[in-house]
Formats: sequence, structure tokens, C-alpha cells
Amino acid sequence: MPVEKRFLAKSIFTGHEWLSNHEVILIDNKLVHLEPAQSGYPEIDLLIPSFIDLQVYGAAAQLFSVYPTRDTLDIMYQEFSKSGTHYFLPTIATNEISVVNSGIRAVNEYWKGGGKGCLGLHLEGPWINPDRRGAHDLQFIHSPNLAEVKGLLSKSEGVIKMITLAPEVCDKAILEYLQDAKILVSAGHTMATYEQGIAAFSNGVSLVTHLFNAMSPMQHRAPGLVGAALLHDRVMASIIPDGYHVDWSVIKLSFQLMGNRLFAITDAVTASVEGPYRHTLENDHYVANGVLSGSALTMLSAFNNLILKAGFTIQDAVALCVSNPASAIKVNTMLGTFEKGTDMPCVPLQLRDQRYEIMS
Repeated sequence: MPVEKRFLAKSIFTGHEWLSNHEVILIDNKLVHLEPAQSGYPEIDLLIPSFIDLQVYGAAAQLFSVYPTRDTLDIMYQEFSKSGTHYFLPTIATNEISVVNSGIRAVNEYWKGGGKGCLGLHLEGPWINPDRRGAHDLQFIHSPNLAEVKGLLSKSEGVIKMITLAPEVCDKAILEYLQDAKILVSAGHTMATYEQGIAAFSNGVSLVTHLFNAMSPMQHRAPGLVGAALLHDRVMASIIPDGYHVDWSVIKLSFQLMGNRLFAITDAVTASVEGPYRHTLENDHYVANGVLSGSALTMLSAFNNLILKAGFTIQDAVALCVSNPASAIKVNTMLGTFEKGTDMPCVPLQLRDQRYEIMS
């Protein structure tokens, strides 16, 4: 049965404009009524479009690289939507090609079966720099040749949307081929110099994966990839707002420099005892292969952290968790918005004890 919700929203972001004090009716989180306040509906503090997570590895002890099936994707969608994330990009960290191929098949089957929310597939590696591998398994890391890249994409069937790679280990011809194939290329796990980073951004690399983590740092005589990302006028970068991967002050400084070129990801993994990545929860983050491997964030907790820990305004936190990732992924012009009569989900939020919660 369809679920109807009626609210008086104090503040609303439609993806196009901010409104205040409007009554809303949602059916299955889709907007069917939006008018200036007249009724006595229960009040909520905020109504926004769905959160969008462009780097997440699994949920509920189902790591996608271990269980690359349509059932895992369905579990991921069900878990993420509970906290307002109705769109996500399942990610496979550096792995053997059979796992990647299984992931491609799983997404295809999920789409054909009417699965919701999955935007495609994000491959993080294996074409990365081993000196900045982080928790990635060394045995699978290598530099590609053009034949390998063409072979991978020939099997993709449009599933692969994003590839994180180290630009210094990939030939210019490979970057150009990926760009021509409409793959979003993100620089990450890289030792690229500032100069190499700027050159890559001018040659088809449009994103940076988890800014500051697993990349050449910014130093006063060697600005590195971090400096290139902060100063370039077009490249966008993801960042992990969990307090372990990046200090809160650095997140705020990055936003001051990058503005709408910065977006939040969870980089969330889940407990796993199989495969090359045995993620173990320590306090509220994960460790694998002896190093920090991923967060325990949801996009809702990322949103709250940006406001409470990094000092962001509500409007700026919405930009990092909704509008900016929508701009980065470029798969649907309606992402990051909602309108009456469309299929785009809304997220009703209530402020309790200084943190936003989903209103049921």
C-alpha cells in the first residue's frame, strides 16, 4: 500500500529554490502537493531532495565485492533509503577482474529487474599508485594498457560510470579513451605532482577521490595533487566527513576554497570476513589490512557532521550532500531536485537534540 505523509515544512529546498512554511503531501516520499501553509499538518524542520552517495561499498555485512549480486544491491538500497539516501554508486576497491565482471552483471540484473537507486558502478582501482594504496590489496594493483581498458569497457554495457585511478600510471591515450567513452575519471590513490595533476585535469580527469586521503599532500614547496585540486577552477572532489579521514577545519577550509566543487561521500564499508578486504569496526570507523579502510557513515550522519562538527550552514551542508554530488555524477538532470508529478524522492527531516532525523 502507498504510504502518505502530510507535513508543514518550515524550510524546503527543491533543488532549484529555498521555500519556507509550505504544506506538503508525500506519497512513498514523492511530492504530490506543495502549497503555502494553510493547514494544521504536523511540522517538520526541513524537506530536501534525496542524499546522493557516490562512493559506498556495502551494507548490513554484505560487502558488494564479496557478494556482487542484485540481492546485495537491493539490501544496499533498502538500508541507505532508511537514512534518506535513495541514490548511490556501489564501489569496488582494487580487486581481481572476475569480481569486477560479477559486479557489472549484478548492476545490469538489478536494473533489468526494476531495482531502484543504483546509479551504476564505481571502480576504485586497480590502476592506482602502489605507494598510495592505503588499504588496497597490492597484488591487484598495476598500470593498464589500452587493450585492457578497451576490454573492460566492452563488457561494461554502460554500467561503469566512474573510475578512480592514479593519472601518473596511465598513458594520456588511456585518459582520452575513457573520456571519449563518457566515463567519469577521478584522480585518487596517487603520487601525482601538482603539475601532473593540473595536466590530468586538462586531459579528461574531472574528479578527485576522497580529497587529502591517499594522495600527494600539499606542502609549501610541493603543492601536490591536493594543491592542484584546491586551485583548479573546474575539477570537483569528494571528501569524507567522519572526523577520522580529514580534520573538520580542513573540510571547512576546503569548502571555502572550492565551494560547489566539493561534495561529501560516506566511503562506507561494512563488516566482512571474506575476500581481500576484511573490514573490522573500531569505534566508529573501519580498519582492513592494518590501516584505516572506510567509514561507518551514512549520508545523514555526514550531513549532521558538516553542520555540527565543521560549522557549515544548513544550505551549504545540503549542497555537499545533495546538489554537488548530483552535479558530479551527471547521469540525470533531475538528480538533486524534486517536483510535483515526478518520481524524485524527498527527505523529510526533523531537528532533535541538534541533529536531523528522518521523519516517518
